Amino acid sequence: MKTQSLLAAFIVLFVVASVTPVRAENPADFTVESALDSSRFQLSKHRGQIVVLHFLLKTECPYCLRYTHDYAALAETTPGVFHIFLKPDSDADIDVWASKLRSDDLKGVPVIYRDPNAKLADEFGIPDGYKFHGQTVHYPALVALGADGKELFRYVGKSNADRLSVAAFTAKLAEAVKQ
Repeated sequence: MKTQSLLAAFIVLFVVASVTPVRAENPADFTVESALDSSRFQLSKHRGQIVVLHFLLKTECPYCLRYTHDYAALAETTPGVFHIFLKPDSDADIDVWASKLRSDDLKGVPVIYRDPNAKLADEFGIPDGYKFHGQTVHYPALVALGADGKELFRYVGKSNADRLSVAAFTAKLAEAVKQ
């Protein structure tokens, strides 16, 4: 019985630790530019709203496309929650990649912002070192920022297919906002 209790406690701690570590030293403000149009996103202009940063992998990744599509569909139904999709690729590569996001069930192609050389990923402490398509890239990650700009929670995947599902995100966000 004691062994089962310890195992259960370990499992809970492992799951919580993999989804919720919060960094105190995230940047207080940043601006990113779209790779698809002339729009810009500045964090400080969205105080009072929840901002979700999606750090996508560099290079072609079908999981990134599906993930971005699913979260873009969610964004269309959740006003006041801004989903910012970040890719460290060149504008031309992002344009080709984003063209594959066109879908009848989305109102349009979501804005994809540039994160040149994954600088913002570094500032948010997203680990790199993942080998993908012959390159070393940052791990896929999601960082949710509260209305005050402070981190609510994060999820860092262990591979290109390891992403926080929309259902898990929705539950985690509801829990974090309630606190």
